[in-house]
Amino acid sequence: MSSVFTKIINGDLPGRFVHRSDDVVAFLTVEPITEGHTLVVPVREVEHWIDLDRDEMSRLMHVARLVGRAIDAVYEPTRIGMMIAGLEVPHTHVHVLPIDSESDLRFANARAAEPEDLDRVANLLSTAIQELDEG
Repeated sequence: MSSVFTKIINGDLPGRFVHRSDDVVAFLTVEPITEGHTLVVPVREVEHWIDLDRDEMSRLMHVARLVGRAIDAVYEPTRIGMMIAGLEVPHTHVHVLPIDSESDLRFANARAAEPEDLDRVANLLSTAIQELDEG
């Protein structure tokens, strides 16, 4: 059975993508911890990140870094947080988000976002990624 992320990647469920390539995508979560919270996901459905091959892990981190740099350019936070928790969806994903303190990394802070806010953030981050894209 396909994960919810595979359904988003395949267009069966809506997603607000800020990056898309053949092997890695990045899209906004609908319940962000902080504005700009983005999920970086390998296209191939792999449940646990330690099961990614070296090249997949390298591409995943490359895109996470690119997304992080875009978030930094847009929001200018104290830091860019990154987490791989993997308990909510059985499909490897990296959470990349602007943070000003460690308490900003708590899933208890997540709240449903309004569609228009997600559209605005996706536009901001997509534009920043295009300006920063390192190939």
